[in-house]
Amino acid sequence: MIKIFNTYSRSLEVFEPHLPGHVTMYVCGPTVYDVAHLGHARTYVAFDAVIRFLEFMGYRVKYARNVTDVGHLRETGEDRMIVGAERLRKHPMEVADKYMMEFFRDMDALGIRRPDIQPRASMHIPEIIEAVEKLVDKGYGYVIDGSVYFDISKFTDYGKLSNIKPEELLMHRIDPDPRKKNPADFALWKESPPSYPFSWKTPWGRGFPGWHIECSIMSMKYLGEQIDIHGGGQELIFPHHENEIAQSEALTGKKPFVKYWMHTGELTVGGRGMHKSYGNFITIQDALKTYPSDVLRLFILSAHYRTPLDYSEKAMEQAAENFEKLINFFENLSLIAEEGRPKPRDPSLDELSNVFKQSFVEAMSEDFNTPNALATVYDFIKKVNTRLDVIGHEQATHLRQLFLETCRALGLLQKIERRSSAAEVMEFVKMLVEVRRELRKRGMYDLADRIRSMLAERGIMLEDTKEGERIRIVR
Repeated sequence: MIKIFNTYSRSLEVFEPHLPGHVTMYVCGPTVYDVAHLGHARTYVAFDAVIRFLEFMGYRVKYARNVTDVGHLRETGEDRMIVGAERLRKHPMEVADKYMMEFFRDMDALGIRRPDIQPRASMHIPEIIEAVEKLVDKGYGYVIDGSVYFDISKFTDYGKLSNIKPEELLMHRIDPDPRKKNPADFALWKESPPSYPFSWKTPWGRGFPGWHIECSIMSMKYLGEQIDIHGGGQELIFPHHENEIAQSEALTGKKPFVKYWMHTGELTVGGRGMHKSYGNFITIQDALKTYPSDVLRLFILSAHYRTPLDYSEKAMEQAAENFEKLINFFENLSLIAEEGRPKPRDPSLDELSNVFKQSFVEAMSEDFNTPNALATVYDFIKKVNTRLDVIGHEQATHLRQLFLETCRALGLLQKIERRSSAAEVMEFVKMLVEVRRELRKRGMYDLADRIRSMLAERGIMLEDTKEGERIRIVR
């Protein structure tokens, strides 16, 4: 039984999708005016783990993540796409294409699964215009010259997602248009200024869509008028997601628009939000030059998705150490599995495997608690490592498969690359073991010990047992 913390109800709720066994999920994508940073990675890695675990549990997930390439206004009233275009001295759509492709490459490099659908806002203008017309006809929208605003007084549930107080509404409005019925009303469609590069013909004149209406239309077009999960960063709760609820439910008359709202916590550096003006802006591309993608993923998953996560070298070093644990464990099991060591099956290890899988599922089922899930993985590694000498190749194969399945439910070790193949390792090490054995027979213990020490320096431990030499990877 999976439980999700629903931002709307502010409580843990049992997950029951509209259609049993099937999940529709929409996550707000990037505004492609600049390169993606670790804050983006935090959100999309977290939701990637959610999707993978749902599939691990047998659900079929239909996942959409949009690309905003038009209509995203900053708090200052500037359009983010125009800002990017002015910086590069290119047309906004050139900028959109450039950074959209870079974003896709960054997500691929992080091992984040591509969504089933990746709609662009600029490709859904006819549907957006039609929706705005309907909202006007239904009395939720009103026209001022070439702009259209949503009348929040007509939607009684407005503010329930964010729990925002009426007096705080104006603090988040970027459009101070004094002609609006209520200063807190938000834009569905904006009139284009002269020479503005985004402009489409509508019944109200030439203009461009408001940011919020874009996600409503794209999610409903591809996932239906009521979806199971809608996600994004906490900074989107208000006004973006609040406005999505209002316009979507007003448009269709169906409640709820979203059954479970999920939001990720902020990624900070030294306790401050990541921002270029602070000098703490770390791009995904730069981070991947220093750390493998699995290390970045382990860092992100080390905190619960709803909590703040602070980036530091110490935290990354810990993630790198944990990654070594995963790789070493995999390689040790692979050596045993592929060398054909005959051993009777140990029932206690079967029981340990069952307990591990159950503990992992329980952790992830409690609002996708990745820190607790990783703790079960590390505990499993620790306990199995103490029993490596009694594991035969058949049981090692089973343990390795279980280990990979659970890791990949978190998106880890997706394309694991053996540092060297087990066959190559075993061929080389067995040769040295035979040489060492012969040296010991001849009483040449110094040379025999030197071989053992040289292997140890390379992370290959050679242990003498009653049954012969045992090889273990500890790199």
